[in-house]
Amino acid sequence: MTFKALLIEKDDAGYRASVKDVGDEVLGAGDVTVRVAWSTLNYKDGLAITGKSPVVRKFPLVAGIDFAGTVEASTDARFAPGDRVILNGWGVGETHSGGLAQRARVKADWLLHLPPPLSERQAMAIGTAGYTAMLCVMALQRHGLSPGDGDVLVTGASGGVGTVAISLLAGLGYRVVASTGRLTEAGFLQGLGAAEVISREEFSHPGKPLAKERFAGVVDAVGSHTLANACAATRYGGAVAACGLAQGMDFPGSVAPFILRGVTLYGIDSVMAPLQRRQQAWARLAAGMDLARLDALTQQVGLSGAIEAAPRILAGQVRGRLVVDVDG
Repeated sequence: MTFKALLIEKDDAGYRASVKDVGDEVLGAGDVTVRVAWSTLNYKDGLAITGKSPVVRKFPLVAGIDFAGTVEASTDARFAPGDRVILNGWGVGETHSGGLAQRARVKADWLLHLPPPLSERQAMAIGTAGYTAMLCVMALQRHGLSPGDGDVLVTGASGGVGTVAISLLAGLGYRVVASTGRLTEAGFLQGLGAAEVISREEFSHPGKPLAKERFAGVVDAVGSHTLANACAATRYGGAVAACGLAQGMDFPGSVAPFILRGVTLYGIDSVMAPLQRRQQAWARLAAGMDLARLDALTQQVGLSGAIEAAPRILAGQVRGRLVVDVDG
């Protein structure tokens, strides 16, 4: 039995990504086999498909760090054929074949039951980017940040994490300031709930150790100078949730915001997050995500379309979320 997969290969001919008919031998070990319905394209998938960063560490490997689908077979009592499931992270699409395929085989410990009322497509419209955005929101709320405390900055606002973060925060009553490199998207971002849209140029270059106190909280998916400047502009006792590195992995900043203003920097990891936190995040997404807004920020491609879109997502040219129809 063969099925379609977006396969990453590396050999004497070089590094390449292509859609192929493959067999179960590419899937690897696992307790549960899933008929994948939908996957999605995240920033990390863009790196894997293009080879711009050493995301994939085993070859050949099916790309895709997340998926949603239906259990076909299981040797674990927690899952039975017909169960709808989702997966994010755990090294899938990096060291274990992932979700950009019609089938996947994974450890039962990596799976979650899909919470109602979400469909498989809606779950992947949220995807790892949206799940990460919720982890950021949860971190800010654990810190004690409330809507009355002041503005929340969202960087990389036009991307996957940013668009979902705006929708979530606005839905919870926060006043959101969206930072983007595409001011032409201002109307779109305001439609998601942003109260104000500003240029990323305000944050993307070297800045002062401390800036004017502007934000009670920050969701940053960019890193580098943007993260350093966001920390410098955070109010006394505020919090910054950092989850991305689109500008870079470096942090060219100062300890000043942390020791002079008591700012807290939270690192957000979606790959190895514990089960209880994952369940809480997805339950909140299922209950609180505005599905009309979700549809407005979602585009759809097939497996070959994911290859074509990979360079664009790295260049910041993709608005919102891309879901992948693995049968398309």
